[in-house]
Amino acid sequence: MRPAPTEAVQSGRALRFAHRLYALGPLVGLIVLCIVGTLLNHDFATLDNLMNVLTRTSFIGIIAVGMTFVIISGGIDLSVGSMAALIAGSMIWLMNGLAAGVGGHTLAPLLIVTLGIVFALVLGGLFGCAHGLLITKGRIEPFIVTLGTLGIFRAVLTWLADGGALTLDNSLSDLYGPVYYASLFGVPVPIWVFLVVAAGGALILNRTAFGRHVQAIGSNEQVARYAAIRVDTVKIITYVLLGICVGVATVLYVPRLGSATPTTGLLWELEAIASVVVGGTALKGGEGRVVGTVIGAILLSVIANILNLTSIISVYLNAAVQGVVIIFVAFVQRGRR
Repeated sequence: MRPAPTEAVQSGRALRFAHRLYALGPLVGLIVLCIVGTLLNHDFATLDNLMNVLTRTSFIGIIAVGMTFVIISGGIDLSVGSMAALIAGSMIWLMNGLAAGVGGHTLAPLLIVTLGIVFALVLGGLFGCAHGLLITKGRIEPFIVTLGTLGIFRAVLTWLADGGALTLDNSLSDLYGPVYYASLFGVPVPIWVFLVVAAGGALILNRTAFGRHVQAIGSNEQVARYAAIRVDTVKIITYVLLGICVGVATVLYVPRLGSATPTTGLLWELEAIASVVVGGTALKGGEGRVVGTVIGAILLSVIANILNLTSIISVYLNAAVQGVVIIFVAFVQRGRR
C-alpha cells in the first residue's frame, strides 16, 4: 500500500503538461492572430508586410531579450525608451563632431560611423552598469532607480538637442543607411541582428551557469545567496546585458530617421515589458524563455499591424491595447511562480 508515490508522479506529470500548455499559449495566440489578420485584409499575408512587421519588431525585440534576463532575476527597467533616445542623440552628437574635424583633422567617414556604433554599445553598457550598481550596492528598488533615470535620460537629450532634434550629417547618413535599409538574402539587416541576439540570449539563459543563476535568484534570492551564488554580480550583469541590447537596437534605429528628438523611443519600455510578459515570463521572476519573448514581441507587432490595416480602432490606441494585454497577462499569472 504505497499510493502516495504514484499520486505524486501523476501530479508531477499533470504539472509538466500544464506548464507546456501554458508555454504554447503565445505561439497559439500568434497563429490565431495571423489567421484573423489574413481574413480581415489579404495584404496582411504578403511577403512585404511580413518583412515590415518583423523589421518593426526587431528594435523592441532586441531590447525585450535583455529585459527577459532582468525580469527573470526579479528586476524591472522602466528607462529603456529614454535610454535609447539619449544613446541615439549622443552618438549623433559625437559623429557630427568628428565629421566637423578634430584638431583640424577630419576622420574617414567609415571610421566615424564605426566609432559611433562602438560608442553607443559602450554607453548602453555603462548605463546598465549604473542601474545595477544603484540597485545592488545602493539597495534601491529597481522601480525607483529606473523611474528616476527615465526622466534624467530624456531631460539630458532634450538639453543636448536644445529642445529640438539632433540630425546626422548627410555624408554620414548615406554611409550609415544600409545598417537599417540593406538586406541579406532578401531579409532586412535588423531582422538578422534580432535573430542573432535572440539566439545568443536563449543560449546564455538555457545553456550556461549564469542563466541558471539568473533563474535561481528570481525564484528565491535568499536561497540563491545560501547556495553561494554571487547575487549582486549576476544582477549587475543582467542590467549591463539589457543596456547593451538597448545600444544594439539604437544602432539599428538611428539610420531609419537619421535624427534623435525628445520623443525618440517613447513608450518602448511598455512594448518591451509587454513582449516579455506576453511571452510567458513570470513578472515575479524565476521563470521565463527568450523564445517566448520573441513570440511575444512579434505577437504585439502583429496586433498593431492588424489595427493599422483594418482600422478596427484608432491607431492612437495601440499603446492602450498593449497596456490591456499586460494587465490581462498579469491577471492570468497571479499566484503563479
